[in-house]
Amino acid sequence: MCRTTRIRPSQRIAVSNSEPVGTAPVPAAATELPSRRALRAARDANTAGTAVPTVVRAHSRHAAAPPVNPPAAHANQTARTITTQVPRRSPLTVVVAFLAIPGLLLTLALPAYAYAPGSSGTQDLALGEVQGLAIPAASVSISLNRDGYTATTAEDIAAQTEADRQAADRERSAEAARASSAQYASSGIRVENDDYPWPDGAADGATLSPQGYYFRECVDFVAWRLNRDAGASATDLRWTWQNLTPGAGSARSWSSAWSSQGRVTSDTPVVGAVAWFTYNHVAYVQSVPGDGTVVLEEYNWMGSHAYHTRVVPIGDVALYLYPPS
Repeated sequence: MCRTTRIRPSQRIAVSNSEPVGTAPVPAAATELPSRRALRAARDANTAGTAVPTVVRAHSRHAAAPPVNPPAAHANQTARTITTQVPRRSPLTVVVAFLAIPGLLLTLALPAYAYAPGSSGTQDLALGEVQGLAIPAASVSISLNRDGYTATTAEDIAAQTEADRQAADRERSAEAARASSAQYASSGIRVENDDYPWPDGAADGATLSPQGYYFRECVDFVAWRLNRDAGASATDLRWTWQNLTPGAGSARSWSSAWSSQGRVTSDTPVVGAVAWFTYNHVAYVQSVPGDGTVVLEEYNWMGSHAYHTRVVPIGDVALYLYPPS
């Protein structure tokens, strides 16, 4: 659909005969804004005192640009605008930087931070000098104190094993002796050398024998042997508790009773002496074979309350009490 526009007489436009209708007049030339390079050149020229020509480009389709400032003035203004000011450092900042940089370098020299390529602790130790140690001759005689600790050796184990074996043998012998003594006591059979006058006396501290000791105890048997050797009899006794061991009825106190009365004691056994043990027991020395042993006769060994004989090393007896005179 087409519209027809009427033009009023006052709105009529005069058209030149030489130009077509609808064509705008073209300016001859237009001034363009300077580029950065031109501004830089203007700034340099201003500094040097020379004039810089204005760049003009021709345009055919645009209207003329408005006038611009003179190149020199515009260049001065632009130079002032784009100038960058470098901040000045304070003296304190310079001093701190001067002190901090050497400090950082010094930390690299410390052992904790230093690093030497190609080195190691093993290499340094291998390359180190060999140290010599001189030990004085007096140090050889120094003995070590080992009170704080002990160690079990093979010899200790062997000795303990042998001691256990001997203890087991003694226990078996004691059991056999008790069994044998009990058999003799129950049957009334007397061992050949058993001449104890009261083999049927009540044991275990029931009553006292005529000698003043309990029946069938080790002390009563040894007291009887001392009476027999002195020529006494069961009805006519030479030694009793009152004059043999006054105030000392148990076997444990016989050694002190001998010493208090000035009687002879020794480590060497003799026939007829009293073999005194530290574990509250006494026996009668029957014989001394001469081979380092002694033959003993006794009652109530290992609690049997019966007659018994045995052969022991001389050193097993703590003390020998010689017969009283």
